[in-house]
Amino acid sequence: MSQTFVIPDIHGRLDLLDRGLAEIAGRSRGENDTVVTIGDYVDKGPASKDVIERLMQGIGGAFALVTLKGNHDAMMVEALKDHSKLKDWLGKGGEEALASYGGEAARVPQSHLDWLDRLQLFHVDSHRLYVHAGVDPEVPLDHQREEALLWRRYPKGHSEGFGHFHVVHGHDNDPNGPLLFNGRTNLDTAAWKTGRLTIGVFDDDRPGGPIDFVVIKGAPR
Repeated sequence: MSQTFVIPDIHGRLDLLDRGLAEIAGRSRGENDTVVTIGDYVDKGPASKDVIERLMQGIGGAFALVTLKGNHDAMMVEALKDHSKLKDWLGKGGEEALASYGGEAARVPQSHLDWLDRLQLFHVDSHRLYVHAGVDPEVPLDHQREEALLWRRYPKGHSEGFGHFHVVHGHDNDPNGPLLFNGRTNLDTAAWKTGRLTIGVFDDDRPGGPIDFVVIKGAPR
């Protein structure tokens, strides 16, 4: 029986990411497990550069790794391509990201920006749709706007998925989460600030929400 482990918004917390990956390795049942990271690797926390490098080098073992794009990842790329957007990004957590590179935009490797820019916007398997922020239930999957996939916030209490897919996302943080609904799961518990990273564990043969969680507790900021 294969499993999918879903890691939500890291925001520069390499400490939580490393501990989470170690816990996942200990809970893996075989060679067909998947790790899905659902974006926002950068900004707010102290180690954006190291988080990117950690994921770029792969996570080892026999895991399939799927890395999705978050809105903060897109903002960083856009700001460093077009410096008219730099001030806005810096005010939304980019200052911490830039500090992890020594404080200068010129010190951010192009390879890091290229990696962020090429990240997938969503991933689907037999039972679930994984995305950073959300999907518009009225729009076919192949016609979804990038803005919705990266920025959507579901109405409070919204419980629908996307067709037969259970939607697994982050982005709209709740320190008291995760938030579990019939058709979707929101895993974002503001780990960069609370120090509590909640990783969803999904049975690949079973539809619906998580069967378990891996909870990593570190120092709050």
